[in-house]
Amino acid sequence: MKNLALKLTILILFCMINCSPLFHRQAEIVRIKGSDTMLILATRWAEEYMKLNPNVSVYVEGGGTEKGVAALIKGKADICAASRPLRAQEARLLAEKYRYIGISHLVAKDALSIYVHPENPVQNLSLTQLKQVFRGAITNWNQVGGNNDPILVLIRSPNSGTYLYFNEHVLEGEPYSKFAQVMPTTSAVVKTVAENKEAIGYGGIAYGITLKHCQIDEIAPTEENVRNDAYPIIRYLYLYTTNTPRGAVKSFIDWVLKDGQKTVTEVGYISLWKN
Repeated sequence: MKNLALKLTILILFCMINCSPLFHRQAEIVRIKGSDTMLILATRWAEEYMKLNPNVSVYVEGGGTEKGVAALIKGKADICAASRPLRAQEARLLAEKYRYIGISHLVAKDALSIYVHPENPVQNLSLTQLKQVFRGAITNWNQVGGNNDPILVLIRSPNSGTYLYFNEHVLEGEPYSKFAQVMPTTSAVVKTVAENKEAIGYGGIAYGITLKHCQIDEIAPTEENVRNDAYPIIRYLYLYTTNTPRGAVKSFIDWVLKDGQKTVTEVGYISLWKN
């Protein structure tokens, strides 16, 4: 009888464990890849969303907007984080595979900040001067009111959406200086500027809080100036999906567009509306 009772107890426990929906519910996974500019923001979003939704795992990876789009096209990412709109070629590849050109979700606003060392006396650059610096036409800080030091120009890698945006909107499609040093991430740009008084680089407003963010045409990259479009180098940040999101992906994006906007402000970017 004791053996029978023990067997019945084991059987009941086995049924309780295996029949319970708690043990059959598999964690849903959301894979995000793309913009290094958005990496700290997307990581914070993931952390906060998972606290509220423990049954969902959100994985975030950088690498640049271009790589994020490629991962989305290949089905290796559910969401591409992008610091620029899709290119025509990228939309065509999406359409060929999914019969959609991709769905864009505006999630934040960003100022493309120009970083210089805190001890650099230069406070302001005109858009024309900025273009000449990154084209290589201006090579010494004394040409723009600074010290008699050569300018160390830092740029992002070509797979970066920030690289492309700066090239299109500041250089007007003209090539970067052949002497510019390519940095793999925005964090690398910030680190190099912090270590070199002669350096200048660019990146998202949320990065480089210990550096000087130059005024452009005497307009500082502040929240107010970005929100009212006064600052001259402004862009939107996006989340892209292959088509209309569903399930956990939809739930995550819906949260980002609502409660996640508080995180946008906390990280240092500009939310879509005032919180």
